[in-house]
Amino acid sequence: MVKVPPKMQKRFGTGTMLIPRPLDVDKLIRKVRKGKLATQAQIREKLARESKADTACPITTGIFVRISAEAAEEDLRMGKKSITPCWRVIRNDGGLNEKLPGGVKSQSERLKKEGYHIEPGKGKKPPKVKDFEKHLTKF
Repeated sequence: MVKVPPKMQKRFGTGTMLIPRPLDVDKLIRKVRKGKLATQAQIREKLARESKADTACPITTGIFVRISAEAAEEDLRMGKKSITPCWRVIRNDGGLNEKLPGGVKSQSERLKKEGYHIEPGKGKKPPKVKDFEKHLTKF
């Protein structure tokens, strides 16, 4: 845990910031069951709460979500049946994550298979899960 860096205080306030561990991020994503979604903000909030920190680092959390997704893809190629469902992690505004393996196209296909409706992106904004708020998990 570190003090919230001065450059981040406007957005996150003062206090303590958790630098999460990759395995903790992966473990939390594994709790997102079919029919549910999670935002990166929810993941950060849960990790911070568990560690009694004021916030969790958005940069490292995002990096570890991507690393979990890459490991899940590798597990899938190796024939494993149970993989981390990283495609269920969306942006805070319901947008899809272009940094996941296969980009928004792959994430969109997986979410559609689970019954979600994906709205097209507007301008530079990525596609978005329609009514995503109704499907957010509770950590």
